[in-house]
Amino acid sequence: MTTYGYLGPEGTFAEAALLSSLGARDGVASLPPDVQLRPYAGVAAAIAGVRAGEVSASMVPVENSVEGAVAQTLDELASGAPLTVIGEAVLPVTFSLVAGPGTTLADVRRVGTHPHAEAQTRQWFAKNLPGVAVTSTTSTAAAAAGIADGSAQWDAAICAPFAAAVYGLAVLAEGVGDNPSAETRFVLVSGPTAPPSASGADKTSLVLYIGKDHPGALLEILTEFAVRGINLTRIESRPTGGGIGDYFFSIDAEGHIDDQRVGEALMGLRRVCAEVRFLGSFPRVDGVRPTLRRGVSDAEYHEAQAWLSRVREGRA
Repeated sequence: MTTYGYLGPEGTFAEAALLSSLGARDGVASLPPDVQLRPYAGVAAAIAGVRAGEVSASMVPVENSVEGAVAQTLDELASGAPLTVIGEAVLPVTFSLVAGPGTTLADVRRVGTHPHAEAQTRQWFAKNLPGVAVTSTTSTAAAAAGIADGSAQWDAAICAPFAAAVYGLAVLAEGVGDNPSAETRFVLVSGPTAPPSASGADKTSLVLYIGKDHPGALLEILTEFAVRGINLTRIESRPTGGGIGDYFFSIDAEGHIDDQRVGEALMGLRRVCAEVRFLGSFPRVDGVRPTLRRGVSDAEYHEAQAWLSRVREGRA
């Protein structure tokens, strides 16, 4: 039996992302009999489940196209026992306003939801339900679950549309998000493992710690990528907890560790950084291949290495 974890409870976008990555297009019922899912109450718990060996891997959110990075995920990946990102998923984000049967829009005085969802629905509520108070929950599905089990201190929940069916709730309004093109990216996190072979359309995730802060420290890091034609798809700075101005950098770069340009960049980073945490190389969910400028393909690296060998041997 293989068990996968996710940011729960049932009915979250993380569950939908996990089902999608496992090829279960028709929901949990379409999973193979030897696969089961385990919801966790928060991102930290889902990742702790991986470290404890409770699950083979966990699906957690890492960034949203409107609200940006999910700080807790970045921090969990950057510290503690080593982890590996083995895949990613991107889901369009749409929200519904749901409540117990018999509740109407006029009855709603307080809503529960995750802070990212609240931020993405402010304009809708300002226009349609001004003055409504918001209570933060660990996930959008947790807000719906609270109504279903009677523990909620809110009248309605902002959640994924499919959560209403999971918890038997009534849909008061659909499409309550302010940005119809909003997306959330999720990563599937496992324990330490070798990356899969390069597909030609890959990403590499890293956490970089600068030693002593100095002028040009960030430029030194970026130069290792730039001179090798490596595009960064994401870069975030996060406090280390060691004091004001002490940060680490969380980075996603195009390419695979087996690519010559990426491998050389990692060696360069290892020389200039206090610590380099390799989080994995994995296929891009969108299948986009990088555009390589002249001089950075594997063939050109190999030719240059062969030339250098000839020069050192006096054969050039």
